[in-house]
Amino acid sequence: MDALVAEFTPQTTLPWQVIVARLAIAVVLGGVLGFEREMADRPAGLRTHMLVCLASAVFAIIALEIVAMPVFSDDQVKADPIRLVEAITAGVAFLAAGFIIFKRGEIRGLTTGAGMWLAAATGLAAGLGLWLIAGLACLLGALVLALMRRLETRLDLKEPKANGEGGTSPQDG
Repeated sequence: MDALVAEFTPQTTLPWQVIVARLAIAVVLGGVLGFEREMADRPAGLRTHMLVCLASAVFAIIALEIVAMPVFSDDQVKADPIRLVEAITAGVAFLAAGFIIFKRGEIRGLTTGAGMWLAAATGLAAGLGLWLIAGLACLLGALVLALMRRLETRLDLKEPKANGEGGTSPQDG
């Protein structure tokens, strides 16, 4: 029985309180990024951005824990943090590409895909404990998503939102 208890309550490098804080903050930051997409009634909205951000944070924490595990302390095992970034980028790019469509001569979904990519980067930063980077990325991303839409509407580059439908330019989505 002690073996089972030990299996399900492993010692981690990061304290559990830090892990909880990193994951919770990733969810909140992902929510901030997904909020505008939700308000614009896009297919990848609040929940999707929150999950992408959370998943990236989980992968970051797992990577930190793997590097610290005694089983991987052998000289033959080399840690390469860039692989983590590449794996998350590739995975989210695949997911985001599913939202980009070509319809009636227009490309749609690029902004949604870019927002998901930013959510992944924000989650990665939060998962690694790079709070300032995560917070700034989220703040700047939210500003770009919300304020630039208003500016585009005022400059007549985009139709205003009407009856729950977001006005879109060909590259938005």
